[in-house]
Amino acid sequence: MMLKGKTAVVTGASRGIGEAIARKFASLGANIAVIYAGNNAAAEKVCKDCQESYGVKAVSYQCDVSDFDIVKQTVASIKADFGTVHILVNNAGITRDGLCAMMKEDDFSSVVDTNLKGAFNFIRHCSGMFLKNREGSIINIASVVGLTGNAGQSNYAASKAGLIGLTKSVAKELASRGIRCNAIAPGFIKTDMTEAQADNPLLAAVPLGRMGEVSDIAEAAAYLATANYVTGEVLRVDGGIAM
Repeated sequence: MMLKGKTAVVTGASRGIGEAIARKFASLGANIAVIYAGNNAAAEKVCKDCQESYGVKAVSYQCDVSDFDIVKQTVASIKADFGTVHILVNNAGITRDGLCAMMKEDDFSSVVDTNLKGAFNFIRHCSGMFLKNREGSIINIASVVGLTGNAGQSNYAASKAGLIGLTKSVAKELASRGIRCNAIAPGFIKTDMTEAQADNPLLAAVPLGRMGEVSDIAEAAAYLATANYVTGEVLRVDGGIAM
């Protein structure tokens, strides 16, 4: 199995894309640190399924990814439980949609704090282990909205565009130490977050003519986790909508 003996941290892993990535990595032999915000039952189910189906170690950690000190404590707990970390997937994300001209400050700040600062927090606190190991794969889940913008999502688009910039900068900083950093830019993917978009007229603009599945993103993450000559890349998984 490609990831046997590796430990992967996946944020936002109790549902949707994060859950699919956690399960995919476990199927490839990785031990999994399941990071979740509030749904303990869902996170524990992911852990139990990974353990029973694939024989890997899986532990859940409740964490506010936007809080620098809480993330530091969480990463310390992960290190104590697993010894080290080889793969980090920054997937945790929220939306607070609205027109910029009428958006509340908290709606902007909360999205940026979770989607962008949350990724920084985990990269910052996991980097010591990556540097010590002289290897590591960081995978940030961005969005095609971070590439194209989207009316009504200025906060979300800004957070994801920032995440792409963070990805490229970290890739340049850490490449000489054998640490890779890449991003995935999903398009319309079937998740709880996008359920309300199932009838979005923009879907007609998707060349492949359908919404993507969480498994499509999980497969892309598995590729980036093992693609040892790829760094600083933004891999669009969007049915062609942003080409």
